[in-house]
This record gives sequence, structure tokens and C-alpha cells, in this order.
Amino acid sequence: MKLLPALLIALLFGGTIAFSQEKTDEQKAAEAKVKIEEWVTNLKFQTGKIPIKSGLATLNVPEQFKYLNANDSGKLLTLFGNPPSENLGIIFPAATDLLKDGDHWFVVLQFEEDGYVKDDDADKINYTDLLQKIKDGAREANAERTKQGYPGIEIIGWASPPRYDKASHKLYWAKEIRFEGEPLHTLNYNIRMLGRRGVLVANAVASIGMLPEIEAAAPQILAMVDFNEGHRYADFNSSTDKTAAYGIAALVAGGIAAKAGLFKGLWIALLAAKKFVIIGLVAVASVFKKLWSSITGRKQQDPPVSGGNL
Repeated sequence: MKLLPALLIALLFGGTIAFSQEKTDEQKAAEAKVKIEEWVTNLKFQTGKIPIKSGLATLNVPEQFKYLNANDSGKLLTLFGNPPSENLGIIFPAATDLLKDGDHWFVVLQFEEDGYVKDDDADKINYTDLLQKIKDGAREANAERTKQGYPGIEIIGWASPPRYDKASHKLYWAKEIRFEGEPLHTLNYNIRMLGRRGVLVANAVASIGMLPEIEAAAPQILAMVDFNEGHRYADFNSSTDKTAAYGIAALVAGGIAAKAGLFKGLWIALLAAKKFVIIGLVAVASVFKKLWSSITGRKQQDPPVSGGNL
């Protein structure tokens, strides 16, 4: 088992682990494993109505799911190897057991307070052309990603093409992604809910083979979270409220790139910003399985690549 650094354990759990110099790596790993297992066992999940971000929105989590608060979610995501970042919590299927090996998926919630996103371009977008821009941007940025210690990335295509519901102002799509050196393709399933001052972000992370399960759960995920009165899309006041510098097309490609006016800068900009969006998020899918395989003492068996030829 690969030992998690004591510094990371201290960051996650608010203290240090005193490892004697006489202890072997195996003993240190065993102590780290016990600490993690204890923390995971004591996580407090919630269901029902849950206010998020000081009344910005409300979650209504049914019994088929469970919610982990923002503080514990941040620690969990850091444990997966992501840089510290703000989030609004994680939604898991109710049956998820983090201490058991297996295929898992989860939904990370965030809020991007970039202003009111106009949707007047929604019916004019050529998603085939947009996908090609995203692919080209990923390829061009791979040299910089490699330099910074990140694996190269290839956008395989839409796992589910973008769909926008003008009545609810909710947008969702999925990309299939391959990381260099990883035999398993990754699914990045994205849900965006437009509001008065920004966008509620719900990103589902999973292997590509779990697309049907997430597609089936998407209506419930869409229904369980929404803005509260005063923060909804219809509450926008053009005389007082900020308007975002991008529209629906750029939201799909990535809001940070849109602010810079460059699709090709998307992947580098995300790294420089140290924000847990898109690239940082999809990377945790394979790490999730590897981490909990090591904790449970099971050898991971990578499933075959699915979802198309390279």
C-alpha cells in the first residue's frame, strides 16, 4: 500500500500523526489507514431539506441519496489529490460505502458567482464545432499540463450532448475523457443551473461505463437542488445586477476561458487558477477506486476501456 504523507493526514484531520522513526513503512501505512477509516466511518450524511450557502439555494435530498457537508467534502476531495477549493458539498447514492471497494460515483456541488448568464444563444450553438474547439484546446495545453506534473488529456467526445431547458434554466451534458496512462476512460457529467447572480454547478464523477446509471439519476439530481426566491433566474434586475461575460456556449466550454475570450486557454487557465472545476474534478474518478481499494486491502482490477476507439 502506498503511504499517504503525514502532512496530508494533518491537513485533513486537524492534527499530526506521530510516527516513530523505528516504525516500518508498512506500520506507518497501517496507522494512516486506521486514521482514514475512522474518519470515514464517522462522517455525518444528511437527507431531507438542507439550506446551502447562506440561503442561496435549498437541497431536497430524497432517501435514494445522501449529502455530505461542504467542510467534510473538502477534506474528502483533498484526500483524492485535488487542491483545496470551495464547494457546497457532495451528493452520493444512498448505497455508497466509501470503505468498500467497487465502482462509485458522486456529484460535487459548487457556485460560480460570475453574474447572470444570458441564454439567448442557446438555440444557435453548433455543438459539433464547439466540441472540436474543446478537443483542440486540450491538445494544445497538454505540454503545459505535463510540465506541471499533470497527465496528458484527450477529449474523446460527447458522452451525452448538451441539452438546455429554457423553462427551468438548467443545462446538462457529459464528456468522455481519457487521461494519459489510464486504461479506464472517465465520464465528466455536468449540470448547470442558472441563477440571478451566477451558476449552480453539479458535476458527477464516474467511469464511462456508469453513464446509463447517472443518466437515469439526472432528473432526480436536477429536481433536488434549486435557487431560493430572490436568487432565481427570473429575479434578475438589469439595473442593479451583474451580467456574466459569457453565454451558454462558453459555459459548456468553460467559464474561465470565456472570460479571457479564448477557448484554447481553457485547460491552462484552470490549472493556473487552482480551481476545482472540470480538469481537477474528472481526475478523481480513477483515484477514487484506487484509494479505497488500497484502504480495503483489495487489489484493483482495471475494467476494460469502454466508450469508443481512440
